[in-house]
Amino acid sequence: MEIYKEQMQRDMALRNLSPKTQKMYLAAAGNLEKYFRKPPDQLNESDVKTFLLSIIHDRKLSQSTLKINYSALRFLYETTLKKGGVVEQIPYPKTTKSLPNVLSKGDIGKILDATVTLKQKVMLMVVYSAGLRAREAARLKIADIDSSRMLIRVEQGKGRKDRYTLLSQVALEALREYWKQYRPKDWLFPKDTNPHEHVPAGTISTAFMRAKRQANCNKPASCHTLRHSFATHLLEAGVDVHTIQVLMGHTDIRSTTIYLHVSKRNLAKVVSPLDNNSPKPKKTE
Repeated sequence: MEIYKEQMQRDMALRNLSPKTQKMYLAAAGNLEKYFRKPPDQLNESDVKTFLLSIIHDRKLSQSTLKINYSALRFLYETTLKKGGVVEQIPYPKTTKSLPNVLSKGDIGKILDATVTLKQKVMLMVVYSAGLRAREAARLKIADIDSSRMLIRVEQGKGRKDRYTLLSQVALEALREYWKQYRPKDWLFPKDTNPHEHVPAGTISTAFMRAKRQANCNKPASCHTLRHSFATHLLEAGVDVHTIQVLMGHTDIRSTTIYLHVSKRNLAKVVSPLDNNSPKPKKTE
């Protein structure tokens, strides 16, 4: 398998896949070999189907995990092994779509107030006010904060795309207080143990979950919910969908229009047909 791993790594590097994606693809290829105790080039379409089904039925893993494994094996067979026929007839997994959870502004305020340190509070403020992923916030540099134009530059976000998003005035004031106290040099949020490295994304997620518990917020939410809340609150404030798409860094507008389904502003405009068409009740004397 080592030969295939080396070739697969080269192919993924040429395709310019992210390090995270490369790691997941290699893990999927390794799990396939372990499952059958055979190298992938000795397996057929039925074997790959059996392995993918085991993810659902035996290991009961998530739909996103199934999709990652499917994409990894398709890359392995089509690009690296040049045996596309093995996966050609295997359909892409169809997944159920669920609406994102959204927190109210009041809930978010309570969570921010429940953070332990100023650094944790500012990290979560930036995530929410700019609609960032935890990984994007973790990798911000001081130079990415453009206070003259009130923008934040997101370098190499998801899909290796650069973009600009909003810099909140409230977040900017908090960032200035944070800078006075912590004096970061290069990374906006460096590790406490090593200022030459940025905090892991997991540190921001953990800070959110701790503050959420401290705030007694029982609503289902993760750090990523702040990003969903950002988009939904902008939509409710009257910002158009295309602008939100740009700020969020969505390639497909369909990823943005999902927030139409959770926006109170849009739902509040709708009048029930019962209210529109029913005759008014007669007054009794």
